[in-house]
Amino acid sequence: MRRPILGLLLALALPALAAAEGVKLYEADASFEDAAFAVESAIVNQGLVIDYVSHVGAMLNRTREDVGSDRTLFANADVFLFCSAVVSREVMEADPDNIAYCPYSVFVTEAGDGSGTVRIGYRTMPAGPMQKVEALLDAIAREAAGQ
Repeated sequence: MRRPILGLLLALALPALAAAEGVKLYEADASFEDAAFAVESAIVNQGLVIDYVSHVGAMLNRTREDVGSDRTLFANADVFLFCSAVVSREVMEADPDNIAYCPYSVFVTEAGDGSGTVRIGYRTMPAGPMQKVEALLDAIAREAAGQ
């Protein structure tokens, strides 16, 4: 009886896309601009302040030829950096070395292959107290992706 329940639970967890190890991705049914706004809104909806937006896609496109590449990785890609005083204090009181994970980030990308595929994701966190941060990141990414 346990196996069908396990299968059902795994099936429910499938909305996350396959990603590189240590990364969780969700596909967004939105334009890049709308998805980026949704990420910004989801962060603010958590009562957090965005410290910085890194325009990684623009940098990669701008420097593509300089590094000898002709490949467009992303049509657009931004990384939103932020922190949570409450969650950060909790995880750093558990282990001050958890400062290594701060600030936290959620990214939004638009594929550079012309498909228009937009994805929202974040780096996963280690087991233990940092799972509280991962739950926060997942809530933000899911809200922004409409899941």
